[in-house]
Amino acid sequence: MKTFRAFGPTIGKGKLSNKIIKKINNFIDNTVISKKNDYSSQLTSQIKNEIKFTNFFIKKNLSKELIKNIKKYLKESGSNKIKDIKIMNVWVVKQFKNEYNPIHFHDGQISGVGYLKIPKGMNKNKLVKNKKIETNGTIDFINGQKNFLSKCIYNLNPKVNDLLIFPNYLMHTAYPFNEDGERRSFSFNAKINFKK
Repeated sequence: MKTFRAFGPTIGKGKLSNKIIKKINNFIDNTVISKKNDYSSQLTSQIKNEIKFTNFFIKKNLSKELIKNIKKYLKESGSNKIKDIKIMNVWVVKQFKNEYNPIHFHDGQISGVGYLKIPKGMNKNKLVKNKKIETNGTIDFINGQKNFLSKCIYNLNPKVNDLLIFPNYLMHTAYPFNEDGERRSFSFNAKINFKK
């Protein structure tokens, strides 16, 4: 887990194991979206396919990996007095052509996103010939305001296995893309109890 500050809040970037990626993708590929697990109506996105993980799946397959990475992130950020970490919720975002996630923030104290699938050629822009638009399918983190020698937007082009961890209040957006294929990721929120 490496941490960096593109501006005020610290962002952590780590890697998910191939084993975890395979478990999550298998679970999603074998899950039928129903009223019980459809999470789309609970989120701000303009995405049709968002699935909430069951508590059983989170506890069995994800909690240990996420908590390990959150601890590394907090340690690298200067927070060592952690009593415990509770994963509040985890959901999958199956983003397809022209879908997007508008600027938003999360609940809890810590949030994150892990990338499971990226469509080939996602960053290409078919609408503007001979001009490279680098935001197609990427994620922007937004904080503060643009000022002299002060950035307010940090853009990341996600890769499979990337795990990004950040404070829940850090605004972010996932841009649409115009290639066929699926940009699959999972997001989570967590609460931290600190030692006194």
